[in-house]
Formats: sequence, structure tokens, C-alpha cells
Amino acid sequence: MTVVERPVAVDGGVAEPVIRVEGLRKRYGERVAVDGVSFSVQPGEVLGILGPNGAGKTTTVEILEGLRSADEGVASVAGVDVLRDPDAVKGLIGVQLQASSFFDQLSLAELLELLGAIFGVAVDARALLRRVDLEDRAGSQVAELSGGQQQRFAVAAALVNEPSILFLDEPTTGLDPQARRHMWELVASFRDEGTTIVLTTHSMEEAELLCDRVAIMDAGRIVALDRPAALVDALLARGFRRVRAEREATLEDVFLDLYGHGLRDGDAAADQDAAGASGRGRGRGRGRRGRR
Repeated sequence: MTVVERPVAVDGGVAEPVIRVEGLRKRYGERVAVDGVSFSVQPGEVLGILGPNGAGKTTTVEILEGLRSADEGVASVAGVDVLRDPDAVKGLIGVQLQASSFFDQLSLAELLELLGAIFGVAVDARALLRRVDLEDRAGSQVAELSGGQQQRFAVAAALVNEPSILFLDEPTTGLDPQARRHMWELVASFRDEGTTIVLTTHSMEEAELLCDRVAIMDAGRIVALDRPAALVDALLARGFRRVRAEREATLEDVFLDLYGHGLRDGDAAADQDAAGASGRGRGRGRGRRGRR
């Protein structure tokens, strides 16, 4: 499957928003992490939340997920007042965290079945794993997976309760170009099925490709909110021009040409062996320099 940008943005005036945020504020002592944030998300929309580290992205999203309290404002998700009843929203949404922890003695299928029991729903573990191209690893443990596989399993875990809203926290961080593009295709498939998605990312390419709109945060505030193309057009209208024209190909294109676009999953053991060999080599190098 090829990921394509949705040609027409979601019409913000057609339906009631499934996520509504007004005047949201959160402080940690003297530091204001979220400073009067307001936005809404329509059913089936993909909203990207961008910004540098410390901009307030994670705190904002964690409040919407019912994981963190707010000091002021309104936050409604799927009709639930998250500030008054944070537990009620947790069964209605799916959450993929950038770093997830799972019971290390259970297989992938067993973990999904356990999560289903927690949510009180019947789970077809193999069907969920098939959705993220991990059916052949159903009997494996999380520690035996590569980084890309672990991220895809975290997405499968977020789908257990069949949520209509997904929160994805930097789902492609640390992935190689093949695994990253495969994750984009997976997210695009959710988008095309009408799932509402809130995506935090540091990848501008990812945001342009997947998001209907992006909210750019800085110092706890939203400083820009619009369609990616509209934000780019506004920048060009102010006279911006690139100093250097883009080349027709990039180093990533070279990588994909050499290895192909198909997904190549390694495993954690191979990654650890490689890291160990590299570490042993660095250790010997330090020893030699120390004796000089």
C-alpha cells in the first residue's frame, strides 16, 4: 500500500467535535506547561500536535487521555468530561505510548487476551496481530521483538477495545526508513477507516503526509493551527524562499533503493548482539587509548 495525503481536509463545520479543548491550563509549581490551549477535533480527523521538547504536547495529550489532571479549562473526549471523570474516557480510546511496558513472561497473544479481559471484551489476538503484520510472532515475547515490531505491537494493544479515537505518541521515533513507512501505511489505514487520530510527532514529513490539520505548540501555547498546506502557503506568502533547492533524491531514497520498500523485521536478539559487539569494540578501543 502507498501512503497518500488526503486530498480534501475534514470539514470542521459538519459534525460535533469528538474532542473539545477550551482554555486548558496546567502548572508544575511556577512553570506553566499548558497555557490556555483551545482546539477541537472532528470525527475521522487526524490532528497532528507538533513542537519542540517542553512545548506542552505530552502534557496536553495526557490530560485528554485521563492520565493527568488539569488546573483549569474544559476537556471533552467522546462526550466524556475528562477533567471530572478521567477514568470513564480510558475505555473509549486507544493509546500508543512512545515507550510501553508489558509483562515480559507472556506471549504477544497472551498479552492481548489479558488486555481484553481488563477491558471486558472478547479479543481475537491473531486478528489484531495480523492487522499489524505480527501474526507470525504471536508466541513471542515483547523482548524478542525488534524496535519496529515493538512499536507495532503497542499499536495492536491500543486497538484491543476497538476505540474510535486513537492517541499515537511519536509512533515512528527510532525506526529505520522501511519500518517508518510501514507505520505510516498502518496509520493511514486507520485514517481511511474513519478513526479519529491525535498524533504527536517531531517528523514534519509524517505530519504533512498523515494529518488533516496540525497544531504547533511552543511554551505551552498553540502558535499555529491549520492544514499543513495552508501553513506552508502562508509562509510563502510572507516571502519565505529556500536558500538551497531540494535535490531530486535524498539519502533516505538511497537506503530504500538498496533495501527495498518492503518491511524487513529483524529481532531484538540480533540487535542486542550487534550492540554488544559494538560495545566490546569500543571498550577495546578505549583500553588501547588508555595505555598510550
